[in-house]
Amino acid sequence: MALFKKRTVGKPGEWYYCLQHKKVEEGPECPAKDRFGPYTTRAEAEHAMETARERNLEWENDPRWHDGASPREQE
Repeated sequence: MALFKKRTVGKPGEWYYCLQHKKVEEGPECPAKDRFGPYTTRAEAEHAMETARERNLEWENDPRWHDGASPREQE
């Protein structure tokens, strides 16, 4: 067992949105698997989920990347 945990090191001014805690972090505080980012501003990180939703909708409706019915259409 390791004596010291390796901490994820971030740069000051990098902002992340933690999916686990649903909060904005400067740094990163949580593992990469649990966060979106880095973002250049706190405001961008605060809107991370909204941005992801918009990008998912764009992808679902883009005929170049979608060759079948979307999962929502199949329900």
